[in-house]
Order: sequence, then structure tokens, then C-alpha cells
Amino acid sequence: MNAVDTNVLIYVHDPRDAVKQAKAAQLVASLTDGVLLWQVACEFVAASRKLTAFGFTAEQAWREVHRLRSLWVTRLPSWAVAERAEELMNQYRLSFWDAMIVAACLEARVTQLYSEDFDNSAAATGLTIINPFI
Repeated sequence: MNAVDTNVLIYVHDPRDAVKQAKAAQLVASLTDGVLLWQVACEFVAASRKLTAFGFTAEQAWREVHRLRSLWVTRLPSWAVAERAEELMNQYRLSFWDAMIVAACLEARVTQLYSEDFDNSAAATGLTIINPFI
């Protein structure tokens, strides 16, 4: 199963970098076994505020979340995700939010996470991190 980080979803709607926008849109459209992590959905709605200057509204952000929920499996975190995130922060020196995403992926049995924000330390967890923009 595959998941995308918030940055990928933002790029789909961000016209400032046409190359990244096209790559992100193609990736999101191609994932038939996608997992929408609860944290990513929440972060997307919050971060999409930065796109209001380009005409992207909060209503559009919520519509995108609803659309992705209809296409992909949605995973809500358990308290075990927070506990695992604490371990990941200590073991791999991940930031809190990165550790939460990795822990949520591991709990949801995601094998590949598409993101431009992780270094190689997260890969030590067994989760494959792919930067779709390289």
C-alpha cells in the first residue's frame, strides 16, 4: 500500500512549480492502492491556506479530502501511533510530525511513502520513502 505526505497533495494544487505540480498530480491519480492518513488530511487542509493567494479555497481543500477518501482507504491513528512515534523520535531523531507519519504508515501497513521531506533515517523502519520529484 502507498501513502503520500502532505507536500505531495499541496503540490497538486500549487501553480508556482508546474513540474512538481504535474508530477504530484500524476502520482496521486495513479495510486490505486492509496492510503489517506488522517494526519496528512488534516495537515493538507491547514497548509492549503497558503494557496488562497492562487485561488485555492478552504472549500476546495475539503472537497479534495472527500474525493481522496472516496478513492483511497482512510486510516485513523490509534494511541499506538503516538507511542511508536515517541520511539521513532528517540531512535532515528525524527521530528515529532515526521515520526507520527512514519508510525501511522507502519500501523496502516503502508510500504511506500511519497514525500520530499524525509531523509534516509526513516527508511531504517522498513518503510520505503520515495521522493517523487527527483
